[in-house]
Amino acid sequence: MEGDTFSGLGNGTQIDGKVLQTFQKSFVQVQNILDQNRLLINEINQNHESKIPDNLSRNVGLIRELNNNIRRVVDLYADLSTSFTKSVDGSSEGDSSGALRSDGKAGHKRNRPV
Repeated sequence: MEGDTFSGLGNGTQIDGKVLQTFQKSFVQVQNILDQNRLLINEINQNHESKIPDNLSRNVGLIRELNNNIRRVVDLYADLSTSFTKSVDGSSEGDSSGALRSDGKAGHKRNRPV
């Protein structure tokens, strides 16, 4: 798949196969986290409805885990945005084929206010 290009944006722009793989991997990670969040929310709701003190105490940790998962999703989307922007910028800076290229680097993070 590496080196392949796909016309996938509807405007004639081609996407490098490596970029497409990176996006797909990230979206799968996001979906897995969101699925886990759904389970966490269900458990939190059940614990809350039970009003059992041990279950309510357990919710503290579950809510922390949920918040951390949400942060991970935000970071993954930020990384996707950065990678896509760099791919588009790389494409417009002398790539005569018009294909979007991935730099292959992971872990780019957008700076967010704290």
